[in-house]
Amino acid sequence: MARRCCRATSCSPAKIHTKLRELFISTICLFLCLLFPVTTEADLYTASDQIVILTPENVDRVLVNSTAAMAVEFYASWCGHCIAFSPVWKSLARDIKEWKPAVDLAAIDCASEANAPVCSRFGVRRYPTLKFFHAYSSDDTVGQVFRAISRDERGLRHNLIDLMETHKDPWPPACPPLETATKAEIDNIFENNNVEHLALIFETTNSYVGREVILDLLHYENLAVRRVLSTEEGLVDKLGVTDFPSCYLYTPSGNFTRLKVQNEARTFYSYALRALPGVMRSGKPTTVMSGIIENTTSDLWRQFNRSFVYMADLESTLYYSMRVEMASHPVIDGENLRSLKQYISVLAKFFPGRTVVRNSLISLDKWLSDQDTELSYSSLKNVLDNTAQVPNAAFPDTEMWLACQGSKPHFRKYPCGMWTLFHVLTVQAKDAAIKDRQEVLQAMRSYVHSFFGCRECATHFEIMAAESMSQVGKQNPPELWLWSRHNQVNNRLAGSLSEDPQFPKIQWPPPELCPSCHGVKANGEHTWNLEKTLTFLHFHFSSERLLSDYLEEEAQLLARQKERLNAWQTEQVAKRRAERRAREAQDTITEPPPGQEEEEEEEEGEEEPPTGEEMAQRPGGEAQRVKISEHQPWIKPDTYRPLQSHKKPSIVGLKLWPALDDIVDLDSFVNHHYKAKALRAAAAMSSRVRSRTLQRQVEPQLQASLERGPGLGLGLEPVEPYNLLGQHDPLQKRLLTAQNTGSEEDGALEMYSRINKRRWMSLLSVGFSRLDISLCVILYFLSSACLLAMYLFFKKRLQLRRTKAALL
Repeated sequence: MARRCCRATSCSPAKIHTKLRELFISTICLFLCLLFPVTTEADLYTASDQIVILTPENVDRVLVNSTAAMAVEFYASWCGHCIAFSPVWKSLARDIKEWKPAVDLAAIDCASEANAPVCSRFGVRRYPTLKFFHAYSSDDTVGQVFRAISRDERGLRHNLIDLMETHKDPWPPACPPLETATKAEIDNIFENNNVEHLALIFETTNSYVGREVILDLLHYENLAVRRVLSTEEGLVDKLGVTDFPSCYLYTPSGNFTRLKVQNEARTFYSYALRALPGVMRSGKPTTVMSGIIENTTSDLWRQFNRSFVYMADLESTLYYSMRVEMASHPVIDGENLRSLKQYISVLAKFFPGRTVVRNSLISLDKWLSDQDTELSYSSLKNVLDNTAQVPNAAFPDTEMWLACQGSKPHFRKYPCGMWTLFHVLTVQAKDAAIKDRQEVLQAMRSYVHSFFGCRECATHFEIMAAESMSQVGKQNPPELWLWSRHNQVNNRLAGSLSEDPQFPKIQWPPPELCPSCHGVKANGEHTWNLEKTLTFLHFHFSSERLLSDYLEEEAQLLARQKERLNAWQTEQVAKRRAERRAREAQDTITEPPPGQEEEEEEEEGEEEPPTGEEMAQRPGGEAQRVKISEHQPWIKPDTYRPLQSHKKPSIVGLKLWPALDDIVDLDSFVNHHYKAKALRAAAAMSSRVRSRTLQRQVEPQLQASLERGPGLGLGLEPVEPYNLLGQHDPLQKRLLTAQNTGSEEDGALEMYSRINKRRWMSLLSVGFSRLDISLCVILYFLSSACLLAMYLFFKKRLQLRRTKAALL
C-alpha cells in the first residue's frame, strides 16, 4: 500500500525539472518587475498623437506664463473611462492642429508615482479630468475645469472656444480676434490690414462656424476672416444675405462675391479659402512654377494634371528605392532580406508598369527566391542591370517626377511617389481578387521598417500600423486604411518645414476633386462618405488611368541598357586581364623557375673560387673577379663570395635572367684542373703519383662537403637536391660518370650513400629531435589511458543509475 501511495505521489525527473524551471523563470520575472517598474507615462498617448506629454520637469514651462492656452487631460492609465476617452482626445488634437499656437492639448498620467505630486498640486481627484489654462497663467493657477466632458469632438471643440473667449486683457497675441465684426470695421479693414482677401462669414448667434474657420486659417497670410452675425442688419441688407451660414469675399475694390462651396460648413470654407490666389501659409515664400526652378539648373518644371497618376512617378519611385535607398545596405540579410523579398514579390504581382519593367521585376523576384542567407547589394545591382541578359527586360535607370515634383528640389518627390505607388498596388491587388487582403500593406510596412531612409517617418508609420493594421479585412478594405493613414500623416506634417507651399498638406481628396466623398452631418459637421471615397480610390488609381507622358520608348530603354552591358563586359574583361597580369607578376617573384630555388639557396652560402682557366673561359665581366694564384693554398668555402649574385627584381613584372649553368662535370674537372697542375709541376710524373695526389685532394673535399651538408660537391658550385621522383641529381651523375677512377670512385659512392641516407632521415624527422618524438609518444599513451579511465568511470556510473531506477 505504501508502495502504491509512493507511486501515486511521485513525479518523473523530467516533470520535476520542468516545474523547477518554470518556478525559476517566474521568480526572475518578478524580480525584474520589482527592480525595474514599468512606467505608464505614455501608455495612452505618444508624441505622434500631437499631444504634449506633461512631466514634473516640463509642467511649469508648459502651463505657467505661456503665450498659448492649454487644455490638459488628467487621466489614469488603469481607468477604463480614460481608455475609452483617449481616441476622442487624439481625434480632437488632429482636428484643431491648425489652432496652434493659440491653443494646444496636453495630457498627464496620474497613475504614475512620479506624476502624483503634479496631479495633487492641481487638485485632481477623479479621472479623467479636463482643465483649461489661460495664456499667461501664474504658477498658483490650478486651471478651469470643463463644465462637462463631451464624448464627441464637436462638443469639446465648442467648449474650448468658449473658454478661449474668456481671455482677459491683455489678449494673447497668438490668438486671433474671435468677436463679431461691425459694418464700420469692415469699411476700414483694408486700411488697417495689408491683405488681399477678406472673407465674411455670416452666421447666427449660436453658430461656431465663423470662429472655427478663423482658427483654421490662423497660419495663412494675405487673408483675413471675420464673422458677422445675422443681427448686423447694415451688412446683411447691403449684401442681400439670406442663408446662414454663408461666406462672402470682399475685395479692396469694394466688390462682394459669394464663395461657392459644395456645403455651407466649416471644412468646405477652409478648403476654398486656402485655394484662393495669393493665400499662402505664413513663413512659406511664394515659388514661381514656370521655367527653371531656383537652386537647380537640371530640374525643369513639367506641366501635369493633378487629377491623374503618372507612370513616370511610379518608375522613378522604383529607381530611387532600388538604386539609391537599397545601396545604403552593402549586405542584406535576416529581416531585411525577408522584407526585400516581400516587397519585390508584391511589385512583381501587381505593378501595372510597362512590359520591360514588369519582366525585370519578375526576373528579380525569381532570383531572390534562391537567396536564403544573405546577399550583397553589388549582386542585386547586377540583376537590376540585367547582366544575365534576360530578354525584353529593363529596369528604370533615371528619375523623372511629374505629379510628385516639388516647387524646390528638396520638396516631395520620393515620399510622394512611395505613397502613390502603394495606393496603386492596393487597388491592383483588389482587382486581382487576392485572398490575403493585407499582403500589400504588410509589404509596405516591412519595407518602411527595414529600408526607408527617414527613420522618424518609419517609426510613426510603424505605430500607426501596430494600432490598426490587424483590423484590415473585408469590412475594412486596405485601400481605405492606407488612405486614412495618409491623411493622418498629412495632418501631422501640415505646416512643417517639409511642406511644399505650392502643394499644402490637406485632407485628400479635396472637394473639387471628389465632391461626393465629402458630406455634412445633421449638426453641420463634416463627414467622409467612405463608400464614395472607396469608389473614387478605385477609379483614381486604376491602371487604365495611368498616364505615360514624358516616358521614353521601351526600345530606347533597352538600347541604353545594351550599351551599359557592353561597357560593363568590356570593363570586366579588362579587369580580369589586369588581375591575371598582376597574378603572373606575383608568381614570377614568389615562385622562381626550376633550378632557381637551388641557386638562391646557393647564394646564401659561400662559393668556392673558380680556377684561372674557368675565369678565362667565362664571358665578359668575369675577369673582374679576384684572380687566384695557381700555387695559392686551399681557400675555405666561407671566405669567398662572388661579387655579383642573382637578386629578386625590385620592379613588379620584371623577369629574371636565366641563371648560368655552373655545373662542372667530374671528368672535365679532373682532366682540366689536375692535368694543368701536373703539366706545370712535372711532365714526366708517373700515373701512380697523379693517383695519390688526386686521392689526397679529393678526401678532404669530401669531408668538407659532408660537414657543410648535402648539396655541395668536390670544391664545385652547390648542386641541386635529389629528386624524390627517381631522377638523379647532378652529383649522382658526376659520381656515376667517374666509375673508372678506382678507389676514388668507391669513396665517392660511399659519400653519396651517406648523403642520401641523411636526406631521408631529415625528411622523416621533419626537424624534430629524438626528445620531441619521445615526449609525443608518452603524451599519446597518457591521453589514451585518461580516455579509457573516463569511459570506464561513466559506464560504471550509468550502470548504478539504471540499478537505482529499477529499484524505484
